[in-house]
Amino acid sequence: MPYILAIDQGTSSTKTILFDEGGKSVHKATEPLRSVYLDGNRVEQDPEEIYQNVLTSVRKCLDGFAANGGDLAQIKACGISNQRETFVIWDETGKPLHPAIVWQCKRSVAVCERLEKKGFGTKINEKTGLIIDPYFSGTKVIWLYENEPTVREAIDQGRAFFGTIDSWLLFRLTQGQSYLTDYTNASRTLFFNLKELAWDRELLADFGLSKLNLPEAKPSSYHFGHSNLDGLLDQEISISALIGDSHAAAFGEGCFEPGGAKATLGTGSSILMNIGKELKTSKTGMVTTICWSTEDRVDYALEGIIVSAGATIEWVKNQLGLFENPSELEQICLSLPDNGGVYIVPAFSGLGAPHWDMNRKASIEGLSFDSTKSHIIRAAVESIPYQIKDVVVAMEADSGTTLTELKVDGGITANRFVLQFLADLLQRKVITIGIADVSALGAAYLAGLNSKVYESIDQLRSFNQNFISTLPGKDSEKVAGYYKGWKKVIGNKNT
Repeated sequence: MPYILAIDQGTSSTKTILFDEGGKSVHKATEPLRSVYLDGNRVEQDPEEIYQNVLTSVRKCLDGFAANGGDLAQIKACGISNQRETFVIWDETGKPLHPAIVWQCKRSVAVCERLEKKGFGTKINEKTGLIIDPYFSGTKVIWLYENEPTVREAIDQGRAFFGTIDSWLLFRLTQGQSYLTDYTNASRTLFFNLKELAWDRELLADFGLSKLNLPEAKPSSYHFGHSNLDGLLDQEISISALIGDSHAAAFGEGCFEPGGAKATLGTGSSILMNIGKELKTSKTGMVTTICWSTEDRVDYALEGIIVSAGATIEWVKNQLGLFENPSELEQICLSLPDNGGVYIVPAFSGLGAPHWDMNRKASIEGLSFDSTKSHIIRAAVESIPYQIKDVVVAMEADSGTTLTELKVDGGITANRFVLQFLADLLQRKVITIGIADVSALGAAYLAGLNSKVYESIDQLRSFNQNFISTLPGKDSEKVAGYYKGWKKVIGNKNT
């Protein structure tokens, strides 16, 4: 039986999963990954640590699979999904010139403000589908060029190589032989022209980055190179898919046709809706991006980006110490008769779609002497569905299409309170496919298509049919009232 190895390199961990020819997970390993939080809202990771973290995760998965009687020789291909926007810049020897800058990092706020004042907003949006925001890689590359002499010198001399995490891992896994990326990751940089599916040299010149080396962009399902995974396998296998994690999740969820929509609930959240082969520009704070691609098909998407989802819950846990185990959250939320009028505006790194307010600060609103720590915990949890609702309303306005259902994935979907609250809030069916690791699944599907382990998208439709549906319930009217309170606190901007 052939197997596909899927590597899902995320912000807080790397998951490695083996999938069989029926799209079923047969073994999994997870390795935590450290981020470094610095003054000035800077967030970094060590590029070498990221690579070694991946190898450790892969080794644990392979060892466990072999210990259970699995045949490593039957692994035919590898697919990689990755945290988007996080990037590395390295020199001609493969040595990183600076720590990886994580998507959450806000160091380039002033760069964004300068580009806005110079009137680049419309041009950037028309070419890239994106808006000027620190969330995307490009402005932080400009910041490095202006503030790090080593990086500036390497760029000016044509010795600097840029890559999102997929490119960095591919480069290392192929021992420098492959310097490529895919359309989804390229589309998150502010450098990529969505219409031409190529790096936009005019924008790079505007940014002063004409001499920066960029990986060649290819479809998500493509033969990117061969690797024995740094000696972890006796044979070389094809790396047959690279794709940003949210896009991988859309593919894994089965968003194969226009109108298919999913929400990934992770550290941040991405609500992605397939809009088909035609490019559409948002008028309501969404961004346009590549949904996924094969060698004979490219689908576009509208996306609403939420900066803080699970990160808000982690903050309540780690910084406030209000609970110990995420498994407690569901019962804590259900123990309260209502939300007590308490809201958390999770603008720890500004607000994403549809507000795009990079200067907004996080706040806890509506506290009284009756408020308990459980109210604060519930407010953190509720902030995720509220933000998704904001995005869905805007997305429906952009597309002219009313969503009939929303597919959701990510670890938070294990919390039934969240699913029911979301269904009540949206007044839509909320669907999970019962697989937490849907980004890895999407990467495996795409790798399997390229390596012929899977025959077609039609075959993929027959996989993982065990959908779990959550329908709007008896509390819908009450939840609608909570949302009115959310809209009120979101409208009260702080400075």
